[in-house]
Amino acid sequence: MHDGHEEEMPPEGVVVRKRRKGIYILPNLFTLAALFGGFYSIVMAMNGRFDLAAVGVFSAMVLDSLDGRVARMTNTQSAFGEQMDSLSDMVSFGAAPALIAYEWALKGLGRWGWIAAFVYCACAALRLARFNVNTGVVDKRYFQGLPSPAAAALVAGFIWLMTDYRVRPYDVTWVMFALALYAGLTMVTNVPFYSFKDVQMKKSVPFAVIVLIALGIAVINIDPPVVLFAIFVIYGLSGYGVYFWRKARGQRASMISTSTDEPEESGLHR
Repeated sequence: MHDGHEEEMPPEGVVVRKRRKGIYILPNLFTLAALFGGFYSIVMAMNGRFDLAAVGVFSAMVLDSLDGRVARMTNTQSAFGEQMDSLSDMVSFGAAPALIAYEWALKGLGRWGWIAAFVYCACAALRLARFNVNTGVVDKRYFQGLPSPAAAALVAGFIWLMTDYRVRPYDVTWVMFALALYAGLTMVTNVPFYSFKDVQMKKSVPFAVIVLIALGIAVINIDPPVVLFAIFVIYGLSGYGVYFWRKARGQRASMISTSTDEPEESGLHR
């Protein structure tokens, strides 16, 4: 006798296929768009349009900052998305800025030029790999080392600014060399950089905050190359300010093992 709750077996000879696991479209669309921004910037640099190359990197930054947040807000996080995001970051914020800097000014330095470009690219790879394995032990309020999008913004922002003011690349070759090394090596330090993870997108904010955001957008539009580069120079130096401030007060400067909370960094490879 068959129990009414017994699972029916398929007829003999009938093959039952398991439902294949898919991927989430929405967050991965943002990741692909960010990847395209990095690819576009490389192509523009090869064509001598360094202003558009810089814009491509900044566009990738905006899109990359959204994919992880969109995934969490729509509850569509996945291991595939995290790996995809990390690979996209390596192209957009590792290879692209290094190649743009080399093509714009560093190739005039010969072997020193490509060494500087490679150091930046290698440090970006090390930064992303370290982030992937340290997400469970790093204080979520801070990044361990300069985030790769901010490092890319320093390099691309400088090129955009110099191009906008028609400064010849060979006049600032060594400045580009020093900036590439600074951005690259700062990515792999233990210097803490504020992550802005305390900002909750789902929570309501006072009306004044929206007004300030509107004013910020207006200020950026006054002269985007100058304002954006200035913002990321300040941010790129802020980590060392926090580091030495903590040291002077006798506080722990490293971000490793300072928080017992699980950091919400999935999909935000910085």
